[in-house]
Amino acid sequence: MTPTPGFRPTHVVPEHGMPAWEAPDPARPTVPLDALLPVQLLERRGDWARALCSNGWSAWVDGRHLISVAQDPPAAGGPLTRTADPRPLLARAEQALARYRSAVEALAGGGLDGESFATRTRGLRIGVVVDGESVWLYDADHERWVHSDGTRISTYASDDGPRAEPADPGHAPTQVVSPDGP
Repeated sequence: MTPTPGFRPTHVVPEHGMPAWEAPDPARPTVPLDALLPVQLLERRGDWARALCSNGWSAWVDGRHLISVAQDPPAAGGPLTRTADPRPLLARAEQALARYRSAVEALAGGGLDGESFATRTRGLRIGVVVDGESVWLYDADHERWVHSDGTRISTYASDDGPRAEPADPGHAPTQVVSPDGP
């Protein structure tokens, strides 16, 4: 397989591979992408992303699951960017857990009955897995699992399929342009 000239991966496919489509339409599936395949993001339409493989073949995928490839190493000691900072999501997880624990304490102490407990905990969703420097957090606001190594967050899995942009977003779809040219 000969790589396409100028191919520069921007992402890799998650470790279990991922489904792909001929167009940003779930009714038009194509061959799934292999695990850890390097791809170049060409275009986004809502959650959909058109990914270019090194052999020149492209397909549409759920762009939320692509794993970013760092183009430049992060600066040591630099501040975390607001979108990459895992701390706000960690704080929301702590608050949700504290609310649940408070309701459990009230139920166990006789201050709540089963129905009141159910009412008080309705809508609470939390998920946290910590394994050394890695953490997986459930982001209930966006209905997805994210992974963080302490410095950045990337989507790991989501509750639903990709969504298209509104019919008329008011501008052309986002085009990713390589520093090497189109």
